Amino acid sequence: MSKAPGTLDALAPLLFVMLWSTGFIGAKLGLPYAEPLTFLTLRFAIVIVLMLAVAVVARAPWPAWGRSWVHIGVAGLLVHGVYLGGVFIAIGQGLPSGITALVVGLQPLVTALAAGALLGEKVRPVQWAGLALGFTGVVLVVAGKVAGVPVGAVAGMLGPAVVALLGITVGTLYQKRFCPSFDLRTGTVIQYLPTLVATAALAAATETMAVQWTGEFAFALGWLVLVLSVGAVSLLNLLIRRGGAVHVASLFYLTPPVTALVAWLLFGETLTGWALVGMVVAATGVWLARR
Repeated sequence: MSKAPGTLDALAPLLFVMLWSTGFIGAKLGLPYAEPLTFLTLRFAIVIVLMLAVAVVARAPWPAWGRSWVHIGVAGLLVHGVYLGGVFIAIGQGLPSGITALVVGLQPLVTALAAGALLGEKVRPVQWAGLALGFTGVVLVVAGKVAGVPVGAVAGMLGPAVVALLGITVGTLYQKRFCPSFDLRTGTVIQYLPTLVATAALAAATETMAVQWTGEFAFALGWLVLVLSVGAVSLLNLLIRRGGAVHVASLFYLTPPVTALVAWLLFGETLTGWALVGMVVAATGVWLARR
């Protein structure tokens, strides 16, 4: 029995990166058939129904204090609502996924800068070196996708991506500070409830909420619900509970490289030699940051 936690601790970061990296792919498949916030509203609603059923059947414990509900809900609104809303809107407006990944890739550095003041975490020099290497690797991976994109055309689309960066950074720090531990079944429901309300309200106010129910859209929606919102998010909550904010944030450096590999395998997207070098550099940076 003693080996199980150690095995889980070792596999959870790798599995999280693999699952989280498919989020951009799911967005690319589904967004042609639904507007960004409408897509997310459907996703969040289905997640709540599924996890509520799981929580009821398993008789999972709910937080005993109202304050815990508020903290978990705020963390969910930031990590899921603000982050995913920003990413989906940015991609929906035509911002290349490489640039989106590059902006969001600043998260580990921003997290490290804030972790000391907000959480009292000490970031050692070797970790700073790892964070710098990791970001360099991300730049190399996405450089080919960024090159040739007119700066003027991108400037107006960067706002949602920056909002997404702030959402995932502040949300991770907030959860680590105020609600690092909660039942993953009931906690997921609490996280997504305010997220659903806010996203649905914005979708109703700014979008037509029309959906083309194609097979490709249904697959993308199902994938994002089960693999991302249930699987990857549960692993993220587990990692936040067990590790430091910088350790968790550094894993996001591996998302663009893995996404590039998946896109190469599934869609035949170009994978340059510099991108391969960047993958190695990013992985080395994450290793240093998590030492």
